[in-house]
Amino acid sequence: MEQRATSLNTKKMIAASLKQFMMHKPLSRITVSEIVADCGINRKTFYYHFEDIQDLLKWMLEQETIEIVKQFDLVKDAEAVIAFVLDYVEQNQHMLECAHDSMGRDELRRFFRKDIFALVMGLIQEAENLYGACADAEYKEFLCDFLTNALEGQIIEMLRNRKPYDKGKFIKYLISTMRVTLRAALTEMSG
Repeated sequence: MEQRATSLNTKKMIAASLKQFMMHKPLSRITVSEIVADCGINRKTFYYHFEDIQDLLKWMLEQETIEIVKQFDLVKDAEAVIAFVLDYVEQNQHMLECAHDSMGRDELRRFFRKDIFALVMGLIQEAENLYGACADAEYKEFLCDFLTNALEGQIIEMLRNRKPYDKGKFIKYLISTMRVTLRAALTEMSG
């Protein structure tokens, strides 16, 4: 147990160093040598934990996503989850842009996908109970995939466009659109 905690702390230290370097330079120009020097570790320690900087970036994004999910009941706190994700995107905009530029849009969407999919599926199930609807599993999977793609796309477009937006309106529009869409879709496809 103690070794696992030490390993996790080392990974977090390496990730924090990467995040700091990403504030000043593109990901493609950050080297393992810079990170290990900043952390005061040797290269073997870095490569014990990560294959390369891309692997470190993926781990860092996954860990931060896990922390988001742990804090909320994805169904009951849908608005709070969306607000939290938007805050995370705002606070980490530069890092996420670097990740987007390095990994590409599809890879970045993959990080958001798992948690957003779980949130949307929970909302679908809640809507079924609320509206007394019962769509088949295949349609619910389709609907969840469709709405997840829309939500992911909106978040990434916000990140890339750097347009000022009203977070309260965005959340209101998103929740209203989801409610109306779920009610209509599930009512139409029930039976």
